[in-house]
Amino acid sequence: MRHLLLLLLAAGLLAAPAHAQTAEPPALAVLDVELVDDHLNPATVVDQQRRLAEAGEQLRRELAATGAYRVVELAPAAALVERLRGQHEYLYRCDDCADQVGRALGTRLVMSAWVQKVSELILNVNLQVRDVDSGRLVLTKSADMRGNRDESWRRAVHFLVRDLAERRARDPAYGR
Repeated sequence: MRHLLLLLLAAGLLAAPAHAQTAEPPALAVLDVELVDDHLNPATVVDQQRRLAEAGEQLRRELAATGAYRVVELAPAAALVERLRGQHEYLYRCDDCADQVGRALGTRLVMSAWVQKVSELILNVNLQVRDVDSGRLVLTKSADMRGNRDESWRRAVHFLVRDLAERRARDPAYGR
């Protein structure tokens, strides 16, 4: 009887990690990427707005492809997001904004992302994931970019997503 109990216990312990890996990934709302630019250069405004939109699309697409999260559409909360943008300079600085968007979309996790432009040569892309239920940041990441070019932005976003996915593979609780 003791051997049977030990065998059942061992089988349960071995089955638990397999079940954890096949569990549904958590839902995540990804807000549009914002720009913090204290040195506005009128010559780059149009390109930067395009890069912001492309970075947001890339972030959502690559996050979904990793399987680390189930990325939800923002469209059902578009009016709320626009209202909040009208009230706050940056949504990433507004914890309650993330909470409101998460509740409106029925998701526990909300990602804010922003690019901080120090100069045309020095920029960084940042992201944070907020747990709406607990009010905690469960993930913060940053990557430096050199040069305000399309390729620099793409590589920085790709690095952040790849690093997140690799860390999640090692630790299933990472960023949850």
